[in-house]
Amino acid sequence: MKRYELDEAQWARIEPLLPGKASDPGRTGSDNRLFVNGVLWVLRSGAHWQDLPERYGKWKTAHKRFSRWAAAGIWEKVFD
Repeated sequence: MKRYELDEAQWARIEPLLPGKASDPGRTGSDNRLFVNGVLWVLRSGAHWQDLPERYGKWKTAHKRFSRWAAAGIWEKVFD
């Protein structure tokens, strides 16, 4: 496990709360864990989105998805 990333127990607790599950219509969120770990990297490191390591994908895509999830209340569900 890399620094700032969720371990198996943490991931198991939040995974059912996230959009893009296999039971959801449309594309599944096969990269949800990678995305959440990327968000955690930005938030915990204090770095700018532009400094997101490439292993997490394109920073603009991650930031847009982060913003969409925030507007949809996904993060509130996770933190509750």
